[in-house]
Amino acid sequence: MVLSAGAEVCGGCGASPPIQRKPHQNAWTGGLMLPDKDFPIFTAAAVQASPVFLDAERTAQKAASLVAEAAGNGARLVVFPEVFIPAYPYWSWITDPLTGSTWFERLVRASVFLPGPEIEIVCAAAAATNAYVVIGVNERSAVSLGTLYNTLVFIGPNGKIIGKHRKLVPTWAEKLTWAGGDGSSLKVYDTEIGPLGGLACGENTNTLARFTLLAQGELIHAASYISLPVAPPDYDMAEAIKLRGQSHSFEGKVFTIVSTSTISEQIIREMEKVRPDARALLERKSSAFSGIIGPDGRVLGDPLIDDEGIVYAEIDLRRCIQPKQMHDIVGHYNRFDVFQLHVNQTPLPPVALRSRGEAAEGSEPPQQQPASETLHL
Repeated sequence: MVLSAGAEVCGGCGASPPIQRKPHQNAWTGGLMLPDKDFPIFTAAAVQASPVFLDAERTAQKAASLVAEAAGNGARLVVFPEVFIPAYPYWSWITDPLTGSTWFERLVRASVFLPGPEIEIVCAAAAATNAYVVIGVNERSAVSLGTLYNTLVFIGPNGKIIGKHRKLVPTWAEKLTWAGGDGSSLKVYDTEIGPLGGLACGENTNTLARFTLLAQGELIHAASYISLPVAPPDYDMAEAIKLRGQSHSFEGKVFTIVSTSTISEQIIREMEKVRPDARALLERKSSAFSGIIGPDGRVLGDPLIDDEGIVYAEIDLRRCIQPKQMHDIVGHYNRFDVFQLHVNQTPLPPVALRSRGEAAEGSEPPQQQPASETLHL
């Protein structure tokens, strides 16, 4: 029997011990670990619920309670809707910008910093239940009173923030509320349950943003939405949300957890202060879809349409292998000699500050990133 260097024979049995394999590191993404032999199997949960309108602390407490409920039913990953904390700016869709400006001020004052005490409530729930959590927040700028970001927060089971993603482009009327993020947050996170990424609402229609995540090894995708019943009469919002989730799963051969908010009676009453006929605009059915979609593009289990609740499904990453044999758009089913995608992941701060002492010594501004931060896909 020939042993490789460093191998040991099992005492008394004459056989080599099992190979201790580690997940494979993706050199292109700076450390993402893809599964090797052991593929995680776990339960994911998609929350469909309303926030406590413009009350960040109480909404965070509601989210913590929902994390506990989902984890109590076996979930290791719990996904929440877009800007769940503290609310979505429905006034931007039903009134003029001048009238909506006073509501924008209310939203800013109710929104959160990251890190901050409100998100810590959710982080504590993640730690108490050993769950990963993805939740949407209205994130306040650290340097401006007039800038908000539509941000997805990724939280680990140790209660720490893994990362955050700021929505790249606000959709239509949302441009009255949010600034756009930069490419630094287009990342996939290495977790115990597998490579995890996510996008907010309309970004899930952005082919290049989705491909950027897939090309970094994403296998689990969080897609967070809001119910939007003010769409044109012939537009089925719930069906459109489901279609986008199915598209990403089928194209990338990944699991997609879709979480959409609902419109509570509280939200309707508040919006009636903006516009008397708000109820008729906001009560339209088939406006929210939450569900979990497999790598073949099919919905797993029973999704939710409009009603509050939590959807569960088993995630088995081995199911991503066979579909990729036919279409692997980040591997053999692409032509990288023909197509190239360049993604600038350099953070874009509003100012580059450098002290005179640093300038005299010739040191570089601290926010400058090495050229390797640009992904060439």
